[in-house]
Amino acid sequence: MLALSACSTTPPTPEEAARICEKRAQAAQAPEVGMTIGASSSDGPFASASIALSADLLRGRDPMEVYESCVIELTGEMPIRPPRLRDL
Repeated sequence: MLALSACSTTPPTPEEAARICEKRAQAAQAPEVGMTIGASSSDGPFASASIALSADLLRGRDPMEVYESCVIELTGEMPIRPPRLRDL
């Protein structure tokens, strides 16, 4: 049953694909770093940090190529707009 339901899903719209693939291209630009600092009345101060490295970043793939190939894979068409990438 699961295989049948997976095949019946509709592909994303061109704009949805652009948003999905834009995030993937941004992840190919640089590591994603997160930090949380805070305090609670029960536990006192706390801090945590995270770093995420995408496979595309580790392979050294061009973010523009990541974006374009992702959109084509999802929609079967060329992107409708360029990605909005981070300024590094």
